[in-house]
Amino acid sequence: MPDNLIELVDIWKAYGSTQVLKGLCLNVREGDFIVVRGRSGAGKTTLLKIVGLLEPPDRGIVRLFNQNVNDLSDDEKSSVRLYKVGFIFQFFNLIPKLTVLENIELPLAIAGVDRRQRRERVYQLLKYFGLLDLAERFPETLSGGERQRVAIIRAIVNNPKIILADEPTSSIDNENSELLISLLSRINKERIVTIILTTTDLYEKLPATREYLLKDGVLKQK
Repeated sequence: MPDNLIELVDIWKAYGSTQVLKGLCLNVREGDFIVVRGRSGAGKTTLLKIVGLLEPPDRGIVRLFNQNVNDLSDDEKSSVRLYKVGFIFQFFNLIPKLTVLENIELPLAIAGVDRRQRRERVYQLLKYFGLLDLAERFPETLSGGERQRVAIIRAIVNNPKIILADEPTSSIDNENSELLISLLSRINKERIVTIILTTTDLYEKLPATREYLLKDGVLKQK
């Protein structure tokens, strides 16, 4: 039985007087595709920020890769985010002045990969996912679906073990949503990448190994 990649134990988080998470618990194993459903403001983004080491909880234990992250320095947390966790945001977060190729290779540049290796890896991924013709285009020339697929490729370019996808289908149409979910499912199965995806859609059929509803600050398995 594989160890948990992610363990959240009794997680509490408040912003001012608003208590967002209330004793939340979650275990995620390698290869899981976890879907967290919940209405806007339920705390889904907060949950992903805590898992992705972007914010600490007020109380509770966060373990990633069998290590309590409270024991990590800021530099060590940054290294985990760079090499082991990929983020997909609701509004793409592509840099307008960079081409698709340059946007995708940015995490590699930050990681110190030389230019030739960066280009080679990015072109391989673009070709693999059928987006090679977008390499030299700028984000403003792309459709919403294309931007989100580029954002997915950027999220996996450093071969992370975990992808955190924050409402990735909310800004695109149904056809592109299906393409995006298909792409994430393919990455999950073929590359054995563990995925946590959040959505406000309470009924959309998704390729999840487990589904949860985030309500009143706690997760309930569906």
